[in-house]
Amino acid sequence: MTTRENTLKKSLMGMKEQPKPQLVAVEPAAQAASTNVAPSRKGKKVISGYFDPAASRQLRMLAIEQDTTVQALLEEALNDLFKKHGRSSVAC
Repeated sequence: MTTRENTLKKSLMGMKEQPKPQLVAVEPAAQAASTNVAPSRKGKKVISGYFDPAASRQLRMLAIEQDTTVQALLEEALNDLFKKHGRSSVAC
């Protein structure tokens, strides 16, 4: 056996002797903080896309002009799209 093989064998044997890592329990308070969801978002899914900054700006301006929210405008747009394709309006 070569010196390199001996060194590798000793290294591998040394790995076996190392203690196994201990599992750490996550405290319920820390876990709950990461899973808190606003009541208005419970049961909902995110729908997103990447658009030109001008489209984002125009959508926000329209929301201001119409005294509504971007989300309400997107809901309206999705329902119009569904209607156009013969689907029921489910975006709400």
